Amino acid sequence: MTSAKSISQSAFDGSRLRVLLHVDLHEGAQQRFLDAYEQMRHHVASLPGHLGDQLCQSAENPSQWLITSEWESAPPYLAWVNSEDHIETVGPMQSCVRDLRSVRYHIVRETGGTAASPAQAARGVHKAAKAAKTTGAADDGYAPPREGDGLIRHALTFTVKPGSESKVAEILAGYAPPESRVDDTTRLRRTTLFMHGNRVVRTVEVQGDLIAALRHVSRQPEVRAVEEALNPHLERSRDLDDPQSARAFFTLAAMPAVHHVTRGGPEPSGLRRHALYYPAREGCGLMLARLLAQQDERAADDPAGPVYRSTVFHRDDLVVRLVDVPGDPEADPVGVLGARGENKAAVLGRLLDGAALGVEGPVTGERDATRLLAHAGMTLITDRTAPGS
Repeated sequence: MTSAKSISQSAFDGSRLRVLLHVDLHEGAQQRFLDAYEQMRHHVASLPGHLGDQLCQSAENPSQWLITSEWESAPPYLAWVNSEDHIETVGPMQSCVRDLRSVRYHIVRETGGTAASPAQAARGVHKAAKAAKTTGAADDGYAPPREGDGLIRHALTFTVKPGSESKVAEILAGYAPPESRVDDTTRLRRTTLFMHGNRVVRTVEVQGDLIAALRHVSRQPEVRAVEEALNPHLERSRDLDDPQSARAFFTLAAMPAVHHVTRGGPEPSGLRRHALYYPAREGCGLMLARLLAQQDERAADDPAGPVYRSTVFHRDDLVVRLVDVPGDPEADPVGVLGARGENKAAVLGRLLDGAALGVEGPVTGERDATRLLAHAGMTLITDRTAPGS
């Protein structure tokens, strides 16, 4: 894939987020759905970052509904939607639903006011303006339109029982890749799996509909066989035949991509994909993800930089960063780690849980960066790219 100009997507651009949930109800489930929504909306209204929501019924088909919600920014929404609280809150609604699909949009322009209260709106504008100072968002509080590459990036992470790492790596490396074509508009472009100790990270790149692609993959016999083989080794148990158990597992395993950037210009030859594991100190995960996103955004303007493409994934106090590098990462460890600039290595060191990586002390120079890079590097298990990607 080549790019004439830089590609950039970010959850840290300071803009408000609009979430649309398309719902198709089972016959006779309307009242149960409305009762469940009433309980859910009062709870969601108390969440940090939530500005307001609407419930809409289709004018053509009464079984089809639309729930819209607005959030101060993407991070608080992502923290909630991938939490156990979210699973418990939406649980009563699940039994009413035949199908649902969620899509999310950054608000780039608008006419008129918002549905939020004046106090909520003021709080949202204040936070958006504050975020804009550090992420480059437009001065009016709206995110500038970004150039995309047509791909959705997502990751799943989970841990396996200590002592089972080699067996798990063998299982994950041995499966046959699923059919990349999902439907006329959706393709599975790339799947890459890494391990760091007993933690597994699976990243996917999808063209089209992410949910459709994930559902397609889960139905493939070869993938199902791998997932069943993994079950005895997982630290968190699951039953893939129980929709609620499977939904809870994959919700809590989700690692959304919070930032992606591809440098402009022709793609260098010899690109290799690496994953870096950044466990954060308690409560510092979001700050660490934001720091790495800012570093990657700045580095994309340097044609001589070591990283051509980077994606930051985040949940709770765990950050994983994918980097595509044309040469040896150790040739420029500071740049590959995302720690270039005055005091940036020291800030990175303060946010990281060094003990979890086996690296103690501050990051003060290239020697420390080389050591940190070695400890943060994840082991590549498999990397499957669809033809034509």
